[in-house]
Amino acid sequence: MTPASRSALRHVEEARPALSAWTRHIFDLGETAWREYDSAAWYVDRLRREGFSVEEGSGGMPTAFSAHWSNGPGPTIGMYAEYDAVPGNCQDAAPVRRPRPGLSEHAGGHTDPHSGLGIASLGGLLACKAAMQRHGLAGTLRFTGEPAEKVRGSKPIHAAKGYYDGLDGMISFHPAYMLPLFNTARWDTHCGAAYAMVYRFVCDRPQDWGRGDGAPIPQSHSAVRAPGAGEALMTMFMLSKALRDSMLPHQGGWSISEAVLTAGQATADNLAAGLAEIQYMIRVPTLAMAEQVTAALDRNAEAAAATAGCRVERHWVSKSRPGLANHAMARLTYEALTQVGAPRWDEPAKALARQIQAGLGLEPMADPFIPECERLIEPEAAEAILRRDLPPSQVNSTSDDYTDMSWHAPTARFYVGRPALRAPAGFAYPAWVMNALGGMPETIDPMVVCAAKTVALAALRLIEDGEARAAARREFVERTGGGIGGSNWIGPLCDYEPPIHFRWPEYVTTPRGRDWWIPTPPASTRSPA
Repeated sequence: MTPASRSALRHVEEARPALSAWTRHIFDLGETAWREYDSAAWYVDRLRREGFSVEEGSGGMPTAFSAHWSNGPGPTIGMYAEYDAVPGNCQDAAPVRRPRPGLSEHAGGHTDPHSGLGIASLGGLLACKAAMQRHGLAGTLRFTGEPAEKVRGSKPIHAAKGYYDGLDGMISFHPAYMLPLFNTARWDTHCGAAYAMVYRFVCDRPQDWGRGDGAPIPQSHSAVRAPGAGEALMTMFMLSKALRDSMLPHQGGWSISEAVLTAGQATADNLAAGLAEIQYMIRVPTLAMAEQVTAALDRNAEAAAATAGCRVERHWVSKSRPGLANHAMARLTYEALTQVGAPRWDEPAKALARQIQAGLGLEPMADPFIPECERLIEPEAAEAILRRDLPPSQVNSTSDDYTDMSWHAPTARFYVGRPALRAPAGFAYPAWVMNALGGMPETIDPMVVCAAKTVALAALRLIEDGEARAAARREFVERTGGGIGGSNWIGPLCDYEPPIHFRWPEYVTTPRGRDWWIPTPPASTRSPA
């Protein structure tokens, strides 16, 4: 370990109280996709205080940013923060089920948790910067703020607009979310492609529906009217559900999910609804599969619109590429993780975990966390386990938009164990438990500190070790068939503007104060904890 690396580790240790407070702050904000205004503003202010130059609203996205700091000519290393939460998952940082104060469970909340993801990466960035300053290491650090990851939002846009160009390496951290990817780095099987789009049904000519019936002005509530946008949305929903099994072969691990953004917009119950919107998310191993599903959904949307007297518009939310492996980067980052060691949970954290178990009617366990939380697993070993459930022809699996970075710079994707509880046979924890564990400092801080140290050591290795950089670059060039623009390179797919103008769930301010867009009910009508 180099002197600079030791300095970085000390810096993270000294910053523990700040990292803990920052993680809790972002957790408590709980802002969701494309509406992370306070979260993004906090990062921008923090980075400027730390000496970074920051572009706000990068890529045309109001809650994105791009920050730079340079210590002279040298390598450029990329890192990033995510900070979007998920609607309908509002949970307090407490060992009991309850929403954050003043909100209902329908508000936004961190599930993965991106609150810890972003602060861990920030902690690694600041430790790397401090070590570079202390030891006179030349180079540049680039740190992007990535909103709307849950809809694979910002990274395809940032990629298309050049924000990942010129990097010597990109370090991508995520809290561990599935076995065997606890405390390891992805090896060959990186995340797959993801397409997301909003179908907007508009009934702007309802008068055309009943033409020829001899009644130029409807005279009663029982007069025929156009079905409208609500019926178009329901038809689209049911038609796509019914035909889902016919969209792709039954192999290769894929999913199609939907979420209604708006419905109705009628001025009276006997008038045709003028607007309805539904988002589809397609997670598939290949781009060809994504295109095939898109074609099927387009047909369904046109049929639904025609059936209900509407027209339909398709608006892109995401077109994200499958990931590109880089063994040199994976090995380098995993070596940094082994130097740090897996996270450890102390007795105060275990006491909170036992309190959760007791509250759910379970017998509290002496060691309540699953053992994988505190174990390292070699990338190749994790890869072998992951491949057991995948057909040999499948190259990519699941989805996350860090993959767009991997086509512009040698990229490592590593995981650090987040707190997860052991379960008795036949028992499954409710979702609020994982959400709470991601917010309580005692339970989430070990992950944040471990990941911050790993980010810092991996970045410093790239800055100090020219051969390590060269090896990662050689592999990138080989896998892309010549680097950027090479024979095997997949260019950016984003050919759309940032989808920021839809009715994404958000917090609102009314005469009642700040609340979720679905008003918080009186305490007497809330669901029991």
